[in-house]
Amino acid sequence: MDKKGPEKKARLMAALDKGMVMIHLDARRPGVIVPTSLRNEAHLRLNLSYRFDPPDLTVGEWGIRCTLSFSGSRFTVAVPWSALFAITSHTTKEFWMYPDDMPAELIQQTMVTSKATVPEPAAEQPSPAVERPRAILREVARLDSLPEPQEEPVATPVAPAPAPAPAPVAAATESEGPKDDPPPPRRGHLRLVK
Repeated sequence: MDKKGPEKKARLMAALDKGMVMIHLDARRPGVIVPTSLRNEAHLRLNLSYRFDPPDLTVGEWGIRCTLSFSGSRFTVAVPWSALFAITSHTTKEFWMYPDDMPAELIQQTMVTSKATVPEPAAEQPSPAVERPRAILREVARLDSLPEPQEEPVATPVAPAPAPAPAPVAAATESEGPKDDPPPPRRGHLRLVK
C-alpha cells in the first residue's frame, strides 16, 4: 500500500465535496485498469465527480474505482494510490502534487522546461546608464493665439486727438461687446520634445 494513500484520499475527497476533480496518474503502474488505448500513458488525466452517471465513484483504502465515458463508451477504471501523482480541483483551482510518485519522464521534462524559462543573468540586462532618453509632451501655443506685444509709450509730446464722434444709440445693443475685443484664445497643440 502507498504510504501517502491516506493523505491522497483525504485531499481527493475534500476536493470532490466541492465539485469536479482531475486526477493525474501513470497508467503503466501495476493495478491500474484503463481502456487498452490508454495503458501506456505516463501522464493520464481523468475527471471525477460524484455527479457523473452512473454514480458509482468509490474512494477507498486501495484507491479509486469509477465508471467513466471514453469516446462515448463506458469503462470502469481502477486507480491505486501508488499510480496517482497529482490532484487538481476544477472548482477551487487548487493543485496537489506528489513528486515521489511522478514518472521519471515527467520529472525530466519538468526540469528541461524550468531551465528553459530561467531569466537571463543580470549582467546581460541593460544598465540604467544606457537607458534611452524619455520623450516629454508639452503644450505649445500657436503663434496666432499669442497676444500682440504692447508698444511702450514714447515720451514725445503728442497733440491731443480729437474726441471721437458719439456712435448712434440704435446701432449698439447689449449683446454686442466692444469691437476691439481680442478673439478668444485657441487651444495649443502638443509637440513631441526629445
